[in-house]
Amino acid sequence: MHRRAYLAAVGTAASAGLAGCSSALSVFEDDPCTGTECHIGMNRTEFLPDVYEISVGETVVWKNTSEADHTVTAYEGLIPDDADYFASGGYESQTAAYDAWDDRGGRLGTRDTFEHTFEIAGTYEYFCIPHEGAEMTGKIVVSE
Repeated sequence: MHRRAYLAAVGTAASAGLAGCSSALSVFEDDPCTGTECHIGMNRTEFLPDVYEISVGETVVWKNTSEADHTVTAYEGLIPDDADYFASGGYESQTAAYDAWDDRGGRLGTRDTFEHTFEIAGTYEYFCIPHEGAEMTGKIVVSE
């Protein structure tokens, strides 16, 4: 009788200890977007990678690889002067993107994507509206 109780306790402890192993791997994954489906992924509060380098004329694809809702929203004052503004949801300004988020506008749900083509060389800084306070920010560096 004692042996059964001991084996049950050991089995339960082993199961509990292993329960988080598969999800723990994705938390430490540096690049969830290997391959052709996306270039930048998102975990709970980070863009992965947070800095991405491309050439003029290339398109970047972001993919929400987490269970949280996110946005991709350019900082208006932190993109090149002649560059097109970008934000998931197609908003033409940072203020419009903020206002739309009140109704979940620009929301990227799990596995949703957003893409933007960069036509002007320079550095583009962007963020996630609901996770801006957690410093969920990223940077695209576009070279000639």
